[in-house]
Amino acid sequence: MSALAYYWAKLSWRRAARIDATSYRRVLLPHPYALDLPGVGASSTLIRAYDPTTGKRVGVVHDRASGHMTITTLLAPGGSLMAPTGAVQSSLRTWSSVLDAMSTDDQVKGASVTIQITPGAGEALGDDVQARQDPDAPRLAKRIVSELVRTTPHATASVAPWMSVTVDPAASANAPTELSDQVAEALKVVDSLDLSGTGTDIERRATDVDLRRLVRAAYDPAVFNARDQEFEDLSWSECGPIAADDGWEEYAHDGGVSISWVLREMPRRPIAYSVLLPLLAPGRFQRRITLAYRVLDPHEGEAVLEREISHAHQRAQATAEVKGRAKWSQRADAQRAEQAAAQMAGGSQVADWTLMVTVTARSTAELPAARQELERAVKATRGIRMRPAYGAQAAAFAAGLPLGYNPLVKD
Repeated sequence: MSALAYYWAKLSWRRAARIDATSYRRVLLPHPYALDLPGVGASSTLIRAYDPTTGKRVGVVHDRASGHMTITTLLAPGGSLMAPTGAVQSSLRTWSSVLDAMSTDDQVKGASVTIQITPGAGEALGDDVQARQDPDAPRLAKRIVSELVRTTPHATASVAPWMSVTVDPAASANAPTELSDQVAEALKVVDSLDLSGTGTDIERRATDVDLRRLVRAAYDPAVFNARDQEFEDLSWSECGPIAADDGWEEYAHDGGVSISWVLREMPRRPIAYSVLLPLLAPGRFQRRITLAYRVLDPHEGEAVLEREISHAHQRAQATAEVKGRAKWSQRADAQRAEQAAAQMAGGSQVADWTLMVTVTARSTAELPAARQELERAVKATRGIRMRPAYGAQAAAFAAGLPLGYNPLVKD
């Protein structure tokens, strides 16, 4: 982030704060604005649909401004640390094929993969064990299981991974006009993406209750492990905060204060597939790690790479005219750009992607500890450079939720 961009963002944020545009109070909003989520989620609405292939409920987030539909899939990823290297490489190749499929489908506008780690298993574990317990089991076994359930919330963390795909139903040859047909078209597009072999299993399509839980629990982490009945009657606006304040480096909302960091630079060297493990390790605070994707079509990807090659050579030439030779880093940039262009000429695709991490503390007093925990996790990756989302904390916070907002997707 350049100094000019930093100070321009700071000036814009101060102007917004002066007119209270960075504060949200739902009870003070007139109808119908009180029925909307704050910020980038204001144009979204939740639709309860039925998937004809499975006969089950599906939650679809509709962006009323752009017409895009976002469908979320709950995942159950398998561990890769104990897997053979060949199996991991095969999963990476399969994921590359999924990205290739996105680039050739004009209706797929973007996707994001989020992993949320919440300390403690809460009441949900007790409910699950109670439902599975055999009433005829030995008394000793029941006592041991009960003791494990009692102590587990203090020793474990629950992991909730999901993938959200944003679809534009109007991009099809015969664009549907009815809302029900648009939802059906979006479901058909998402069903065409095959995730088998990517190292993860599909648990199910997220229902409207699942989406309410994920969004509401992000603003108030205390309700994450509540029962489904507590979310069934919530309206979409009630899933958001009652009050929120978008600060320069933090975002205060119901039940917590969050800080969000965004990707600044990836290492220039090849990295291992386990580079993100420090960010995924459980800690004291709830954490969300989001990878957002937008796969460029072949023409746009070629133009981007050609522009990168031209800029790299121009920077090297300008430095050589002043100092007599170009920097080695500039030469390496040019080589990488040319290598990427050669790979694309061989059939590879260009993907625009970014990484975002959000950590939520329960109070302002815990915020320094949460920030320190995040800083240590980023440093432990040994190469990934991240920075706070200055003046955009609310947007970065929402980008990790299934709200239909992807910062890389163009309207």
